[in-house]
Amino acid sequence: MFTKEADVTMSKAIYWDESRECMPRSDLRKLQSENLRKMVERIYHNVPFYRRKIDQAGIKPQDIKGIEDLHRLPFTTKQDLRDNYPYSLFAAPMKDIVRVHASSGTTGKSTVVGYTKNDLDLWSEVIARTLSSAGIISSDIIQVAYGYGLFTGGLGVHYGAEKAGVTVIPISGGNTTRQIQIMKDFGTTAIACTPSYALYLAEEMQDQKVRREDLSLRVGIFGAEPWTENMRREIEQSLSILAIDIYGLSEIIGPGVASECMCKCGLHINEDHFIPEIINPETLEPLGEGQEGELVFTTVTKEGLPLLRYRTRDLTSLTHEKCECGRTLTRMQKCLGRSDDMLIIRGVNVFPSQIEAVLLETAGIKPHYQIVVDRQHNLDNLTLLVEVEESFVSDEIKKLEALKYRIKHAVESNLGISITLNLVEPKTIQRSEGKAKRVIDNRKITKA
Repeated sequence: MFTKEADVTMSKAIYWDESRECMPRSDLRKLQSENLRKMVERIYHNVPFYRRKIDQAGIKPQDIKGIEDLHRLPFTTKQDLRDNYPYSLFAAPMKDIVRVHASSGTTGKSTVVGYTKNDLDLWSEVIARTLSSAGIISSDIIQVAYGYGLFTGGLGVHYGAEKAGVTVIPISGGNTTRQIQIMKDFGTTAIACTPSYALYLAEEMQDQKVRREDLSLRVGIFGAEPWTENMRREIEQSLSILAIDIYGLSEIIGPGVASECMCKCGLHINEDHFIPEIINPETLEPLGEGQEGELVFTTVTKEGLPLLRYRTRDLTSLTHEKCECGRTLTRMQKCLGRSDDMLIIRGVNVFPSQIEAVLLETAGIKPHYQIVVDRQHNLDNLTLLVEVEESFVSDEIKKLEALKYRIKHAVESNLGISITLNLVEPKTIQRSEGKAKRVIDNRKITKA
């Protein structure tokens, strides 16, 4: 079996562009201010939508002197992208757009993103930073198991890895048996996929009796869906790897917006390109450092689709303290959930991540679950399906009932509402080779 040895230690920080990643914050603010002024001027003159929004706000591009004036500018929402479908928010002419991606349109039209050649170079740059912060170096072999196509995950990581000089296996998602075989035969040292698919791979390896020592895998970069610290521990233990969280969304650029370093104490935002804010999602007022709220981004260097104060709907908090790794970039905490997919059950706000955190602390169950929400007689009901370990299937009823009681009590105590809990046999819940479908909401609720 062919492998590449990577001389990487947890104590040694690896930078792709140290001058930017460790830039003094005073210098970074100057750079952000300069790029913000240029960006506002560009979109005002090239995008009619933004010209109207800025005029309605009662300001002109010359009124924006620097990053301290960011709060004066209007927000952009996903609905704005849909209303201007497909190309009306592009700030560059179509002759300069060299690639188009689009996010899924499950709640309406797709959101379409256009990239110029410079945008693709920028994207590769921030992915190279992402891989470096995870300890991945040019002698590594990365298996990209994100989907390729209109989804930004596969191609985004692919070109960034090539820029970093890493050997790329562009396997895309699915075909799990082949994924495992490729890992063994090709000496894969790093994998990029969703965290739920990483757990599925680990489960299939166990079923196929693939030993950990048969693989060269040592690190994984996981994103595209929320995941908890408990889920990280599950992945790291089952695959014997370092699990690194990455963050991105197609509207901003795709993967590469932010990523953890090996210290795993928050995700470093590439804020020389994407200026972050935290706002109260109800009042839209800016929040301070450490306060939890909705994440907002302004893309100050993109040419194809620059976005002004884009509301991500992701809930998190920011810290500007220098990381132990030496990076000075602002860090965001793991996303707590989303303000627009939050479940409201009998007046109580519920995030799937709350339930997942409880489940992954419970012995005797698999890391696979599904939440089903129904409404009967105007009352919301939450049913939780949880897979048990194989050993519990043949256990006596008393043990299963005791396990069910422990889980139900822990979840209800955490959420503050009553639930229906059903323990199901292993592999009963459908597996996903992409984003796991954790929630089935059967209520007829119109979301604003």
